[in-house]
Amino acid sequence: MDVEIRHLRAFAAVARCRSFSHAARELSITQPALSRTIAQLEAALGARLLDRTSRRVEHTDAGAAFLPQAERVIASFDDALGAARGRATLRLGFSWLLPAPWAQLTISSFEESTGASVTLVRTDDPVQALQQGSVDVAVVRGDAARPRPVRTVPLYDEARYAVCARQNPLAGRDHLDWADVRHWRLVVNTLTGTTGPWSWPAEQRPTDIVETANYDEWVETVAAGRGIGIVPETARHRTPHPALRFVALTNAPPVPVSLIHLPDGPRSLVRRFIDSSLATARS
Repeated sequence: MDVEIRHLRAFAAVARCRSFSHAARELSITQPALSRTIAQLEAALGARLLDRTSRRVEHTDAGAAFLPQAERVIASFDDALGAARGRATLRLGFSWLLPAPWAQLTISSFEESTGASVTLVRTDDPVQALQQGSVDVAVVRGDAARPRPVRTVPLYDEARYAVCARQNPLAGRDHLDWADVRHWRLVVNTLTGTTGPWSWPAEQRPTDIVETANYDEWVETVAAGRGIGIVPETARHRTPHPALRFVALTNAPPVPVSLIHLPDGPRSLVRRFIDSSLATARS
């Protein structure tokens, strides 16, 4: 069987989402159809690319080696289509929950002013995605140092909120002070989270920590009453979970929202997207 671009897209989506159900929604196909497509690809390559467990999907060693190559092929294919159609494409990476309405306003303004299109690419590691060439620019949160030659363009700051299960005693309060978070069990998303023990000075850090591997696990762990979480304000508006309650944080440092890009990317498009992003952030 020949390997087609749909096979690569299916594998890349599952590898990014670490979930067949989430990847199927992203690709707008049924989960059985997605499973068949992955099985066809593994059969054609003669290698198992993904390990499925009851909790999540992980790529095998072969899958980890194949993923960046598959993403490069997908990116080249999309670029070729864009060139043939006379319309350039900019790939915007993000790890979770694009800031609203900033993202929608920026994308609309950029596409209207340039005639180019924006393709959204969810990735667990935006820096790695840039370096592998699978995105042109990415939205990131936090102030972590990034390796050269990655460039950072600050946009604006988001307020932090505490979040807890509705039966948690915190749910009845109207605020929580940042210094008092250490007295609560803290649920941390180790993959893409913006708040963890590292967010406090050593002598003020929470010590009772529950670690989760991604945003979905984090949400359900907090909803199950295993502890409280800390999130940027975007999550307050974009996580309509009936079991969660959001509580204002006082004296909490904000979460910086930035764009990252490489200096040798598609400069004119990236530059114009940055200009649109900054204009939206200032408005």
